[in-house]
Amino acid sequence: MNTVFIVQHVHLLLPQEDEDVKLIGAYRSLQSAHAAIKRMASAPGFRDHPNVVDSTYIGVGAGEGFHISEYRLDEDNWTSGYVTQTN
Repeated sequence: MNTVFIVQHVHLLLPQEDEDVKLIGAYRSLQSAHAAIKRMASAPGFRDHPNVVDSTYIGVGAGEGFHISEYRLDEDNWTSGYVTQTN
């Protein structure tokens, strides 16, 4: 196995629309990731946004729900650095 599936849950904090992201877990297979979502989807908070997010959909609230990301093991995933913007 060379990959892992990361499950996170995202919802927006209003009025500023900041994202609240929770790491659910890391799983060996896509099937295990979906099983975790099924277990969590009825829990308080998660049940307000129980769907798996389709990353191709864009719109208000489009990112709210469960996200599954596949990552290759022993590989850097964020290599470009970052810049923090201040108001």
